[in-house]
Amino acid sequence: MPESRFGGWDSPPHVPVYELSTDTVITVIANMTNTVQSLFPKLQVFPALGNHDYWPQDQLPTFNSKVYNAVADLWKPWLDEEAIQTLRKGGFYSQKVPTNLNLRIISLNTNLYYGPDIVTLNKSDPANQFEWLENTLNTSQQNKEKVYIIAHIPVGYLPYSQGTTAMREHYNEKLINIFRKYSNVIAGQFYGHTHRDSIMVISDEKGIPINSVFVAPAVTPVKGTLQKQTNNPGIRLFQYDPHDYKLLDILQYYLNLTDANLKGESNWKLEYILTKTYNIEDLQPSSLYELAKEFATPDSEKFVKYYNYYCVSYNSSVICNEKCKAFQICAIMNLDHNSYVDCLKHYYIKPSL
Repeated sequence: MPESRFGGWDSPPHVPVYELSTDTVITVIANMTNTVQSLFPKLQVFPALGNHDYWPQDQLPTFNSKVYNAVADLWKPWLDEEAIQTLRKGGFYSQKVPTNLNLRIISLNTNLYYGPDIVTLNKSDPANQFEWLENTLNTSQQNKEKVYIIAHIPVGYLPYSQGTTAMREHYNEKLINIFRKYSNVIAGQFYGHTHRDSIMVISDEKGIPINSVFVAPAVTPVKGTLQKQTNNPGIRLFQYDPHDYKLLDILQYYLNLTDANLKGESNWKLEYILTKTYNIEDLQPSSLYELAKEFATPDSEKFVKYYNYYCVSYNSSVICNEKCKAFQICAIMNLDHNSYVDCLKHYYIKPSL
């Protein structure tokens, strides 16, 4: 997969609903798509819809729509006919990587599970995506394929808040159970949405780490630049083994936004190489889980680095106190309800769950 890119999308601006429209959102997505296609004509892109890639924002439907049709037409140069069909129906798809036919990309529409999406309230399986996902993973298992999961809204708990999942909790539990069932097929999971840089590790019911999860930072700040908890723009490269698709490393790049605004020019720099920064072997679940245990130790210098990178090196003076650190550690190591609550108890925080 030497010339492939995962796109978390979310192209439209994060502005009040009344400032946009369906046609405006489609125009913005078209501009982004055309820009990527013109600058990188040979690049194979696998996009994933974001919660802002719709109007009104967050209200992605469980049925065919004008936006789903538009993105299906726009992304035809990248996707095969089967992928285009499911993209039109529900905003999700799967496709083999043309240069690596034993590797399949599954692009989920996890926006359907997002709390603000009233279209999917009280639906057990919005757009039948859970059923489709299990069938697709089962087929991949039978065909001895490996799978990369890509989506916008991540699984797990938000690391800056107590007991808050990024998506509705019952949908999160369902996804975690599916990912546990097919962990031998899934070689990596990649998300966006939070604008922050974070890692997570899915463990099985016995607490054994089985899947690595990565939330990539955004190229746009999530808050105003005067607020300490905003982020610098970030972009990353993954290194992987082309034989078994095992994830090996991350090269994370960033733009110092304060410096760029002062000088009126951008100067992207390497922020970190994950294995070298934390002195670990690779990005496998066991490696990341052991790293998280190091983070949890008192006065962990590695955690101080991690928290600085969490906001893409925006402000190293921001301190993550004991409570903040507990939220971060539990979010990394515990993605289901029961283990997350147990983790908070371990850190002597009274859970309100």
